[in-house]
Amino acid sequence: QGQLVESGGGLVQAGDSLTLSCAAPGRTFSSDNMGWFRQPPGKEREFVAGITWSSRRITYADSVKGRFTISRDNAKNTVYLQMNSLKPEDTAVYYCAKGRGSTFVEITGPFYDDWGQGTQVTVSS
Repeated sequence: QGQLVESGGGLVQAGDSLTLSCAAPGRTFSSDNMGWFRQPPGKEREFVAGITWSSRRITYADSVKGRFTISRDNAKNTVYLQMNSLKPEDTAVYYCAKGRGSTFVEITGPFYDDWGQGTQVTVSS
């Protein structure tokens, strides 16, 4: 529990790109579904993107479709979130989460049983 580590957050301008990474040093999650969530200031946590253990299925929130890409490299035990055309509305703390292996992507928080500490993404106008 609590072994996921996010990195790659920072301050960027609208229209810029940013890539987040999620890793779990000392263990693997190659058999687990993974997801990204975010929590804007003063708002509830929301689902961003999810990927099954095999990468066969991927799901995105409507707000990021066409702009964000989730991927994983099981050999490197790392999950990525590539974010393009960033908007100020994307400003949030981004969390990486691990669930169990499943054929389908789950978008609800309770499915995920391990979370990182979060990485701040701030998009200025």
